[in-house]
Amino acid sequence: MSNTSSKTQRSWPGRLAGDELRLQLDFLQFLRATAVNKLAGLPVSSAVATPLPSSPRLSALGVVKHLTAVERWWLSIEAGGADLPSLWAGSPDPSWDLAPEDTPVSVVAAYKAEWGRAEKSLRRLGPDDRTRRRGEFTVRWVVAHVVQETARHVGHLDLLRELADGEVGE
Repeated sequence: MSNTSSKTQRSWPGRLAGDELRLQLDFLQFLRATAVNKLAGLPVSSAVATPLPSSPRLSALGVVKHLTAVERWWLSIEAGGADLPSLWAGSPDPSWDLAPEDTPVSVVAAYKAEWGRAEKSLRRLGPDDRTRRRGEFTVRWVVAHVVQETARHVGHLDLLRELADGEVGE
């Protein structure tokens, strides 16, 4: 069975950006699209494969599912104070685990839906504002954290895609 997900448009952030938070969010959007594009056209069997014996839960689909949980927690719940259930409650972190109903299309759709929740949660916040859940972080810190975590996991997706079918590049 093949994956019917299509490519998501990506745009590099403006080179002369003056708004710090907007710049971070633009880089996050670029990374999100890159993550989704790593799944585009990948056979389902490859999307769910865990080819690294040292990381038996690491699959391309699991990475995107985990990124969904990261955005839910940090951007919507912690920064925005949204009353939503965490997608990673438990130990070990269950956001990496795939359910029988998880497909590239359903996981990407959930990830993209989270982008909308995050945007709504951050709409009236500035970089110096404290997070609304606990107030232990600035919005600047939370967004930077999500950007770095997403970038790190896009690196995992690069490797998983190359192992799956040899495709390299952004």
